[in-house]
Amino acid sequence: MKPAMETAAEENTEQSQEKKGCFECCIKCLGGVPYASLVATILCFSGVALFCGCGHVALTGTVSILEQHFSTNSSDHALLSEVIQLMQYVIYGIASFFFLYGIILLAEGFYTTSAVKELHGEFKTTACGRCISGMFVFLTYVLGVSWLGVFGFSAVPVFMFYNIWSTCEVIKSLQTNMTASGDQICVDVRQYGIIPWNAVPGRACGPILENICNTNEFYMSYHLFIVACAGAGATVIALIHFLMILSSNWAYLKDASKMQAYQDIKAKEEQELQDIQSRSKEQLNSYT
Repeated sequence: MKPAMETAAEENTEQSQEKKGCFECCIKCLGGVPYASLVATILCFSGVALFCGCGHVALTGTVSILEQHFSTNSSDHALLSEVIQLMQYVIYGIASFFFLYGIILLAEGFYTTSAVKELHGEFKTTACGRCISGMFVFLTYVLGVSWLGVFGFSAVPVFMFYNIWSTCEVIKSLQTNMTASGDQICVDVRQYGIIPWNAVPGRACGPILENICNTNEFYMSYHLFIVACAGAGATVIALIHFLMILSSNWAYLKDASKMQAYQDIKAKEEQELQDIQSRSKEQLNSYT
């Protein structure tokens, strides 16, 4: 029987090897995580969530402000209400699509990272995989350009609400300094084209406009539109980030395919050389 000290030493050695193997496994798993794609996915989800959530609530508040203060006749803003309702449904679709697309791009990041990490191993990149990576590059480029338009469009309501808010601040400053009356200072939303020119009243002046700026609907809608615009900008940045990642990974996969083709040709030539040498030895042995 072995001494107790030798048995304990062997057990400690086995435990240290198990711990070392677990540590190496964890390091290998962490090394295969596409951190760039993970950051881009989180940024994309955050931007889309801010744009869709805040934009949906802000559009509802905008309709409420128009109905109560600028267009008392429902027929005047019926078209606008339908357009806003359609935009809210589009927001639902955008949120669902980008949730799925972000997960797909993250999975693509895991795939390409594994391909690059195991470039010199048994991993084989296929033509289908490279084609899918190229398709994602093109689709992400199209989405990035589209979201640039969305970002510009989301800045329009911010501009409109800012003009109304700045006009209210002018009225407040006049009342504070008592230099002039603010009754003649008005905001006409008909000039923005969101309601027709025959809408009644169509504009608000002086204290009425100041009261509109002090309502919760105006305050919330204004700030929610700002956050939605920021969310659209964050989504644009995330898509640009994704585009750089996908382009880089596609280039790596292309190089990997060339390296694999070179290794296959080299292995085939070495095998043919070995076969020639073996046949030569057999023929030499047969002569002797």
